[in-house]
Amino acid sequence: MKNNIFKIAVLGFGILINSNISFGQPKGKQERKEPPTFSELLKEMDKNEDGKLSKDEIKGPLKENFSKVDTDEDGFITEKEFEKAPKPKKGERKGKR
Repeated sequence: MKNNIFKIAVLGFGILINSNISFGQPKGKQERKEPPTFSELLKEMDKNEDGKLSKDEIKGPLKENFSKVDTDEDGFITEKEFEKAPKPKKGERKGKR
C-alpha cells in the first residue's frame, strides 16, 4: 500500500514538472516577427481583390496611420505607397496582427 502511494506521488510530481517545462516561457530569445509584405496584406485583407487596400479593409497600425500612407489621398493604399510608408519605430507597434 505504501509502495503504491509512493509511486502515485512520484508520477504526479513528474507530470507536474513536465507540464511546467512544456507550458513555461520559451527558451532563448523570442523570435522577432518581421512586418508583413504588401502581398501578404492583400491576401489577408483585400476583400474585393482589387490589388489595393481601402480604409474599410484594413486594421491595426496601418489603419491608424492611413492618411500618412495614402499619399495621393485617393482613399486606397497601393503597393508603391505601402513601400514608401514611414516604418514604426521600435516599441511603437501595438500588439500582434
